[in-house]
Amino acid sequence: MARLLEKYKEEIVPYLREKFLFKNNLSVPKIQKVVINMGVGKAVDNKNFLDEAIGHLTTISGQKPAVTVARKSVSGFKLREGQAIGCKVTLRGGRMFEFIDRLISIVLPRIKDFRGVSPKSFDGQGNYTLGLTEQTVFPEVNIEKVTNIQGMDVTFVISGKSDECSYELLRSLGMPFRSE
Repeated sequence: MARLLEKYKEEIVPYLREKFLFKNNLSVPKIQKVVINMGVGKAVDNKNFLDEAIGHLTTISGQKPAVTVARKSVSGFKLREGQAIGCKVTLRGGRMFEFIDRLISIVLPRIKDFRGVSPKSFDGQGNYTLGLTEQTVFPEVNIEKVTNIQGMDVTFVISGKSDECSYELLRSLGMPFRSE
């Protein structure tokens, strides 16, 4: 079992239940899934950029990503409906907790001039989105083989109904929030 999952079950659930006065363990917010999304706008001109992004996302997540396509044609961007422009992967269960553990303990401290993640990136329903500017902060990605620096969004879908509960859950897991 993942180290972070054990911590969640043994320490965080009782803490959140006591702090927010939940009646049972099932009402305590939990992370349902983590979605990692890479929008590759340069794939319009060169399909190799998308293939490289798919390779990096596979290495980072341990799962084969799904290719996302354009829903509308936009002539200003030379974009046609149905054209492949990105990739995403959805992590659940043990893989999700392993990824969160690596993100918090290894990846975020490797970011240059890192002062913590923004506590304002909650969406109102308790979900949290974090943007990373480059994939090279992950130790799995070989920097010598990267031809295109690509950013990504990491979205935590949380079952809690409020941003405050979700914030406390992520903070308890070790997410380094910036103090503002």
